[in-house]
Amino acid sequence: MLTTATALAVTPLPQAVAPPTDRPRTPTPAPQIDTRTTPPPPVSMPVSMPVPIAREHAEDQGSVTVTGRDPSNAPDPIRALNLQAFKATQAVDDAIVGPISMAYKRTVPSPFRQGVHNVLYNLREPVVFVNFVLQHKIGKAAETFARFALNSTIGVLGIFDMAKRKTFKLPRRSNGFANTLGFYGVPSGPFMFLPLVGPTTVRDLFGGALDRAILPIAFGKRITKPQFAVPFAVLGVLDHRAEFDETLHTLHDNVPDPYANTRAFYLQRRQAEIDHLRGRNISNSSPMSEAPKGPIRLKSKYPDPASPNPAGPAPADSNPSPTPNN
Repeated sequence: MLTTATALAVTPLPQAVAPPTDRPRTPTPAPQIDTRTTPPPPVSMPVSMPVPIAREHAEDQGSVTVTGRDPSNAPDPIRALNLQAFKATQAVDDAIVGPISMAYKRTVPSPFRQGVHNVLYNLREPVVFVNFVLQHKIGKAAETFARFALNSTIGVLGIFDMAKRKTFKLPRRSNGFANTLGFYGVPSGPFMFLPLVGPTTVRDLFGGALDRAILPIAFGKRITKPQFAVPFAVLGVLDHRAEFDETLHTLHDNVPDPYANTRAFYLQRRQAEIDHLRGRNISNSSPMSEAPKGPIRLKSKYPDPASPNPAGPAPADSNPSPTPNN
């Protein structure tokens, strides 16, 4: 919620006027003040609230910028636990997930990997459709429904993305219940980094659970059975990790605080999606489910709650990337 510094001015009370009398009034001589020994009386000034200075412009002592709470900055009350989960996840990624994902990318032919990628995204189209309806974006909902119908039929169960071709020009869009909750003003809640989930918030974790609840409604309960769920989950991890490999290295390698970079990037990118749904930041709204198409600069590292001083800006001169998305 944006806050604005306000000034409270002291307003003088009106003076009472004495009723007229018939007797002449004797003028009262003005008191004599010895300016050599008596200081002049203090001058009353309006009382004002302190005005915060934007962190980005704190070095500019000649200007004062009024700022409010950044909606992309979620509290991090369990930072110590989050940091341990982050380090453990990174260790597993370095030893197992990363190497296997890159072997998958090197050895599996690109057409096959692209087909898997398209199928996985096609499975999410019902979730995207429902959330566009809930956001009253009927046009985008209709396009999403058309995408799903085309790709599930002439695209052979989503293997080929026919809808994005020139004949139809129906682009793939990202959406979910986390975005819908944010669209209607539900705050993010505390930030968390969870094993097998990655960076998230209370709102996004709940939204992700609702997303997964849509799948058996759209495709039947058989999609939740192990023979379907396990292969899709494994392929999803390999596909996502391979797609984001380069930008993950940019986000984590040779930086002083990779955890803070991950947190900042995730929160800012989630807020960018919500702002895009509200018609803001349209030029910087790459979907969270896809690797960034261009450079994305982190605003700053969020301050450590244990430290009273905010941390300095995080390096983000090239494309940072999110870890698994909810």
